[in-house]
Amino acid sequence: MFKELNPLLHSQLRLAVMSLLVSVEEADFVWLKNETGATSGNLSVQLDRLSEAGYIVIEKTFRGKMPRTLCKITAAGVDAFKEYVEALKDYLG
Repeated sequence: MFKELNPLLHSQLRLAVMSLLVSVEEADFVWLKNETGATSGNLSVQLDRLSEAGYIVIEKTFRGKMPRTLCKITAAGVDAFKEYVEALKDYLG
């Protein structure tokens, strides 16, 4: 019997974001946008969904007069990502 894949992480963009965040201490919005190739609007929506689930923390600050959005994966996010990867391995054999 296959484990159910976490529907929140099964989205291509959300999975890409989590894959990036699991390997860094924090990442800013611009870097995530460049790395994923997402539009600003789509990335913003997906980050909000991950934040609402408790998988990431979003911190909005300023660098000089420029707004800066920093994202960090939470312990719950790391656990969810690991569970997703393990469930996916079952599908791959």
